[in-house]
Amino acid sequence: MHKDLSLQSLLMGLLVAFVGFASSFAIVLQGLKGVGASDMQAAAGLMALSIAMGVCGILVSLKTKMPISVAWSTPGAALLINTGAPEGGFSAAVGAFLVCALLIIIAGLFKPLGKVIATIPSALANALLSGIIIGLCFAPFQAISFNPLFGLPILLTWAIVGAFNRLFAVPAALAAFVLVLIFGVHVPESAFANLGASLAPPVDFVVPHFTLPAVISISLPLFIVTMASQNIPGIAILKVYDYRPAPGPLFAVTGLFSAFVAPFGGSSICLAAVTAAMAAGKDAHTDESRRYWAAIIAGMAYIVLGLLTGVVTAFVALAPDILIKSVAGLALISAFSGSAFAAFKEPESRNAAAITFLVTASGISFLGISGAFWGLVGGIVMLGLNKLTVKFAK
Repeated sequence: MHKDLSLQSLLMGLLVAFVGFASSFAIVLQGLKGVGASDMQAAAGLMALSIAMGVCGILVSLKTKMPISVAWSTPGAALLINTGAPEGGFSAAVGAFLVCALLIIIAGLFKPLGKVIATIPSALANALLSGIIIGLCFAPFQAISFNPLFGLPILLTWAIVGAFNRLFAVPAALAAFVLVLIFGVHVPESAFANLGASLAPPVDFVVPHFTLPAVISISLPLFIVTMASQNIPGIAILKVYDYRPAPGPLFAVTGLFSAFVAPFGGSSICLAAVTAAMAAGKDAHTDESRRYWAAIIAGMAYIVLGLLTGVVTAFVALAPDILIKSVAGLALISAFSGSAFAAFKEPESRNAAAITFLVTASGISFLGISGAFWGLVGGIVMLGLNKLTVKFAK
C-alpha cells in the first residue's frame, strides 16, 4: 500500500487540508458561537471536527482505496450563525447536533437513497462540480484587484512554474502565498503575545441536553443542509472522476463520527465537495488508483491542524481571505475546465446541464439549502422535460 504514495499525492494532500481548514474555519467558529458556545467551547468544537474529519477521511480512503475527502459542514456552520442560542444554551445545541448525527446515520442505512444518488447523470454531476468551484476559480484574479502586490506573485508563480511542470504549479503557488504572508502582510506584535498559551489543545466536554425546539430549529435544518449541500454533491463529484463508492455507508460513517464529536462541541462532518475535486483529480496523481493517498495525507494534516487549532487559527487569520481562496482557485482551474467540457459536451443534455451550472454558481439559497442542491434538482427536472417532449414528438 505504501508504494502507492507519491510526492504528487503528498503535496496535493497537504494543499487539500490547508484549503479545507483555512478557507472556512472562521465560519465554523462563528456558527458554534451563534448557537451559544463560548470562545473556549467554539475552539474545542473546531478542534474536535478537524480531528474527526481527519481520522474519518483516513479510514474510508484506506478501506475503499478511493480519494474520499471528509470535511466539516460549512453550509451547516453558516446556517448556525443566524440560528441563535436555543433555550437551554449550548448544551441544547449539542443535543441537537447528536440528533442530526443520528438522522445522517439513518439516511445512510436507507438503501433507496443510495440508489437514487447513483442515477445522477454524468452531465449534471459535471455541471454541479463546475458551478460549485467557479467562484473559487475567480479568486486568483479578484486577489489581484484586491492588492496586485499580493495577488500577482501567486498567480505568476503558478503560471510560470506550470508552463514547465504542471504538477508543481499549485505547490509553487502555495509557497508564493507563504512568502507573501511573511514579507507582505503586516503582523502586529500582539499576534505573538499569547502564542505559548495557544499551543495547548482546547478541550471542553459539554453534557448534551435534548429539547424539542432545538431539534426543530437546529437538528432538522443542519441535517437537510449537510445532506443536500455536502454529502450528495460530494458523491456526485466522485462520480465525475469515475469513483463510485456506495453512498450509504459513507453517509453512515460520517454520521457516526459526527456523534462522537458532538459532546466536544462539534456540529457535523460530512463528505467534502470542493476539496473532493482536488484530491480526486489528475493533479493528485496521473494514476487514479493511487490518488487515495492524497485524501490520507489530507486526513493526517487535519489531525495535526486540529491539535494546533489555537496556533493555526491565529496565524491563518492574519492572511486576507481572498489570498487563501486564490490558492484554492488555482488548484481547481484544471478541474473546472475538465468538468465544464464534460457537462456541455452532449447536445441532448446541454440545457439541463446549463440549468444545474447556473443555479449552483448563482449562490442562491432557498429554505436554508444551498444552490448546489437546487441546481441538481433543476437540471433533473429539465432533463425530464426534454425527454418527455422527445417522447411526445415521436
